[in-house]
Parts: sequence; C-alpha cells; structure tokens
Amino acid sequence: MEIKGAKFVTSAASEAQFIRPDKPMIAVCGKSNSGKSTLINLLANQKGLAKTSSAPGRTRLVNYFDFGAFLLADLPGYGYAAVSKAEKEKWGKTLDSFFARKEEIAHVFVLSDIRRDPSEDDMQMITFLNYHILPFTVIATKSDKLSRMKRKERTRKIAQSFGLGEGNVIAVSGLTGEGKAELLHKIGEIIEL
Repeated sequence: MEIKGAKFVTSAASEAQFIRPDKPMIAVCGKSNSGKSTLINLLANQKGLAKTSSAPGRTRLVNYFDFGAFLLADLPGYGYAAVSKAEKEKWGKTLDSFFARKEEIAHVFVLSDIRRDPSEDDMQMITFLNYHILPFTVIATKSDKLSRMKRKERTRKIAQSFGLGEGNVIAVSGLTGEGKAELLHKIGEIIEL
C-alpha cells in the first residue's frame, strides 16, 4: 500500500458535523499526547499535515483526513487531567457520538505509548471497542525511545495487558519510521475487507 497526497478535509465539533464516509474510515484514538498527530504525519509522509504539540490535549475536535483509498478520523485524546470537567465531558460525548455510528468505521487504531503500561482510560477504550465489536489494532508509539530488545518486551507486555495476541500490537516510531511498513500492510488489509 502506498499513500500519495493525503490532505486535511475538515474538523467536526459535534455529531451534526461528522462526515458520512464514502470509503473505508479508520479512527485514530488514544490518550492525550500518545502520538496521534505524529502517526498521521508519518502515514502521510508530511511533517505538518496534523498539528503536533508537546502540550497534551491539543486535539479537541474530530479531524478528518483524506488518504485517497481511505479516510482517517483523528479523535480527541482522552484522559488528560489539565482540562475542565466540562471539557472532558464534552470530549466524552463527542467520542460516544462518533462510535455510535460504528457501521461507518472500518477499523480503529488505539495508540499507546510503548514506554507506559496501559492506563485505566486505555483499558476502558479497549473494553468499549470489544463490547461494540469494533475491529481495532493497538499502535505502540514512540518505539524509538527503547532498544530493540526492550521494544519486543514492551510490545508483548502491552498485548498481555489488553488481553491481545502480539500480532494485534504494532510498534511504531514517527521519528525513525519503524513499523510504518507493517502499519501500511494492515491498512491495506482493512481496505480490502
């Protein structure tokens, strides 16, 4: 699978603004600062397609990107403590509304920092996706921060924590591009379904 000319489409603040996809749509979710924007830029081969920030909680809307053969929906990060309770509830409602239209979602990429054990919020997300029978893959981000041996060990640990097989976790680095080929292969499989 090769991606050429990915572009930003629109942002949605509410369900009324959600796109009705005419091609497979992959949702990207994860805790705030888990590397969602970096992953999108890696896939697109563009540095600034999705705005990255060192401050967590930057993505507050559902941002849609057209990757040619598929759409990608970048969801607000969950679990960020430094926003108001009202803002968290708003994000929660947006996520609930988004996932309520599960027939429009081909697959979900759940991002998890490879260096950290899954949080309670991460576990809740996996439980939610399993309950709603939404197909997903865990993307273990920031893999360049660990040695090859440690990456293997952490990938196995993350898979075990989520009750998944190791094949359901892909270690990826937005910095080095590690895992990109595997991720593109997975996207190819998703599109074919």
